[in-house]
Amino acid sequence: MTKTLHALYDGKVLRPEEPLNLKPNIRVLITVEMAVVEKPKRPSFLQTARSLQLEGPSDWSARIEDYLYGEANHACK
Repeated sequence: MTKTLHALYDGKVLRPEEPLNLKPNIRVLITVEMAVVEKPKRPSFLQTARSLQLEGPSDWSARIEDYLYGEANHACK
């Protein structure tokens, strides 16, 4: 019988992620292959910014310094 399964190695023992239909104390042959674990793709900055659904004035990008520091402070520079 051949069966492919996923297991976790805890530093001492391989622990199958699913039950095995084996009798206790039976000898088996194990071939170890590292599983490829795909990391979840992180959203881009733009995707994150859009998901926040921020609202602001329509000229926000053109007058960012006025909104950050105040129109009077920016005019003095």
